[in-house]
Order: sequence, then structure tokens, then C-alpha cells
Amino acid sequence: MSMPVSLSMSPALPRLRRVMARPNVLFGGVYGAVLASSMVAALTKYGETTRDDRLYDARWLLITTVASALAHGYAHLIARRGDGSRTGVRGALRVLADEWPLLVATLPTMVMLLGAAWGWWRSDGIEYVAFGFNIVLLFGWGLSAARASGRTWRAALAVGCVDALLGVIVVVANALIK
Repeated sequence: MSMPVSLSMSPALPRLRRVMARPNVLFGGVYGAVLASSMVAALTKYGETTRDDRLYDARWLLITTVASALAHGYAHLIARRGDGSRTGVRGALRVLADEWPLLVATLPTMVMLLGAAWGWWRSDGIEYVAFGFNIVLLFGWGLSAARASGRTWRAALAVGCVDALLGVIVVVANALIK
């Protein structure tokens, strides 16, 4: 005899929602998705789509992501010093470690590029898949933030759509600039 499946939420789900609604997680997730899309757009602007090119793109995405995370952590350290906080070495490492959402948000694009480089799927056109995926991520981040702030589902869906559209605008602007 099987046990009935409980429809109640797991205790981990509310905790996960709280973590996902933290400003550094939202910021890192949004920034990482925009960064990944902008990098792929900039790196593939000239139509280079060989497997070696995709490996090159993945390397540059990794380098840029790590550099961005370090720059944001460093900026947070300086800002905290400005308000009189003394973080010390442990605190500084904690501030840098708090940039993990930015790194995690670029991982799907990194996997797509590496998969194309390693022949898991075609390398031609993977930038469009990555772009679409990251726009869906931006929609999700906007939806999550709106729900966390107490908005209705209808309002949160509208916010998510606007955030996805803003993401498209930012990514296209970044690609045109580079």
C-alpha cells in the first residue's frame, strides 16, 4: 500500500523563497543573465560559430563573470568602509562569497557554450538559445521579486514581462556598443 502524497509545501520551499528574494540574489541573478547574454552577443557578433569559437566564448564568459563578481564584491567592501564598518579578512571573504548568484546565473549559458564546443549539440545558433533562456530567466527574476514584495500573480506576471523586455533592450544595447 502506498502512502498518499502530501500536497503541503516542504519546509525547505519557504526558506528557498526567502533566499531567492534577497537583494544580492536578485541582483546577481539579473546581472548574471544580462552579462551572459551580452557577452554571447558581443562574442558572436561576427558570425564565428565553430566549436573552437564556442570554447573561446565560454572562456571569456568565465573570465568576465569572475572579474565582475570580484569587482562587485570589492565595491561592496569599499561601500561598507564608507559607512564605518570594519569587515576584517573574514568579513571581506564573506562579502566576496555573497557574489555567488552572479556566478550561478551565468552557468546555464556557460554549459550551452561548452556543450557546443564539445559537440553535444550544434554550435551554430547556440547564441539564440542562450539569449532566449536568459530572457526567460529575467522574466523569472522579475516575477519572483514581484511576488516576494506581495504583488498579485497578475501584477507579478506583468512585472516579469516588463523586466524581460527591459533585459532585451539592455542586452541589445550592450551588443551594439561592443
